[in-house]
Amino acid sequence: MNGDIIFIIVLVIIFISSLYRATFGFGDALIAMPLLALLMNIKIATPIVAFMGFTVSVFILLGNREKQNLGKIWQLVVFSIIGIPIGLLFLKGINENVVKIVLALILIIYSLFSLTYPKLYLKTNKSAFAFGIVSGILGGAYNTNGPPIIMYGTLRKWTPEEFRLLLQGVFLPTNMFIIIGHGFAGLWTGDVVKAMLYALPTVMVATIIGNILNKRISAEKFEKLVYYFLIGIGSILLIQAVIKIIN
Repeated sequence: MNGDIIFIIVLVIIFISSLYRATFGFGDALIAMPLLALLMNIKIATPIVAFMGFTVSVFILLGNREKQNLGKIWQLVVFSIIGIPIGLLFLKGINENVVKIVLALILIIYSLFSLTYPKLYLKTNKSAFAFGIVSGILGGAYNTNGPPIIMYGTLRKWTPEEFRLLLQGVFLPTNMFIIIGHGFAGLWTGDVVKAMLYALPTVMVATIIGNILNKRISAEKFEKLVYYFLIGIGSILLIQAVIKIIN
């Protein structure tokens, strides 16, 4: 395939995934990673996707400084960090496929139940530590820290704007550690930096558009879209695990 065509396709993928992240607050890696991996080396795609997520988070938080409420998420952040080393320990002794199947079933059952009985919610943030710990454990072990935080946000009935903004407050520190880790692993090559510089304007435009779309989505519709996305994540994890077990 012609190099210029590949470049354009890569920018389109980055735009779509960044737009989704900017609109809903999550989901960019799930969209971008499998598609970019078809077009470039995974060692180039991985740091690019991490950079994209970090950049979108920074733009969102800087553009909404006056609306930030760290009181709602500090427990999630602290206990996620505590859970990461526990997850690294689990990584040595727990079968990855078993964890993926359990997580997938939880996501699918939870989302289907919530769509059927939408009154399910948490009145207080007393359980935030539990969701944070589980998020950290899954992140440290299998780089899947997002679902528990997303579930917590839906149970707390965050508005679309709150959802997007608060998730960035949780994910930003995680992305920072991931990017630093990529640097120590030697993934920050000249080609990666060059690709990021080319992609930056695309990410900025996607973030601006996503900010507009986020404000136009009703809370009820937003919540349903999140549940559908969780079902999608769960289905993908389940299929991946089953295929690995069969093979």
